[in-house]
Amino acid sequence: MEKISRRQALQMTVAGAAGVTIGGCATVSSSGGNTGAEQEKKSVLTVAHLTDVHVKPEGKAAMGMRQALRAVHALPNRPDVIFNGGDAIMDSLAASKERTEEQWALWKQILKEENTIPIEHCIGNHDIWGWQKSKAGTTGSEPLYGLKMAMEQLGLEKPYRTFDRAGWKFIVLNSMQERGDEGYLPALDDEQFDWLSGELDASPKETPICILSHIPIISVTPFFFVKNIVKDHNFNLIGALAHQDVQRIRDLFAKHSNIRLCLSGHDHLTDRVEYNGITYICNGSVCGNWWKGRFVDCDPGFAIVRFYADGTFDNHYQTYDWDPSA
Repeated sequence: MEKISRRQALQMTVAGAAGVTIGGCATVSSSGGNTGAEQEKKSVLTVAHLTDVHVKPEGKAAMGMRQALRAVHALPNRPDVIFNGGDAIMDSLAASKERTEEQWALWKQILKEENTIPIEHCIGNHDIWGWQKSKAGTTGSEPLYGLKMAMEQLGLEKPYRTFDRAGWKFIVLNSMQERGDEGYLPALDDEQFDWLSGELDASPKETPICILSHIPIISVTPFFFVKNIVKDHNFNLIGALAHQDVQRIRDLFAKHSNIRLCLSGHDHLTDRVEYNGITYICNGSVCGNWWKGRFVDCDPGFAIVRFYADGTFDNHYQTYDWDPSA
């Protein structure tokens, strides 16, 4: 059920090579070339982008996840597929094996009871088991250490992959690389980067491409994640909030004009960035402020993304019927 926005979305358009729309409020719509009468055309695929659920046994997280799924299923035009954008569970980076398995069991139970729509999964940093070894009590030699636990729970053979639907090609990335006991680094390793380059080269130029990552490749949301980001007249941004190999990826993407959309989550805020012919959209989180309501300017919610045969799309972020104070 869509709520009415509590205030107008802040929209900021930057002239030149990059255009930015920052949407922090309850409902944000953006389109990729679809305006006016064009939006009346029929989409070939409708996706519900649910990211950063962070389900856990405590508190109201389980009910919140149920309410979000019920809202998706109650839509007048039910989505064809759900994209899980990552961070399905609250945390396993610093959790024991038992705690991690408890969270995954709850995730799967709720999906079994509340969901009948096919799901495509993307792994988030909090889905990765034990990379913060000192807190998780891991050694790194466990059979399900790291990405393997999430891959097993989500039924994935690899942490990155590609699939085709309705004339579009979708590429799912793994945004996280292990960084000692500190957890993760937002980047692609060389093997994945080479794989991505090969997939893009092999894609027909007339096939539109959408890329799904947990961590944003390009985003303005890090500027609003913390209050005091300027130190000694320089921006003091959090490095974990966007891909640190952004220039390398930018140079690769510049060779492929059929990349139309990059979807992400991770930052629990919404934005839309137009850069070098590609649209980058970060959608807000299902859990909001980790199940405590609104995070900064963004209410808990999910996005409905419609894809069209001509390579255009639109993205609509909306809240759902869940009240953390109830």
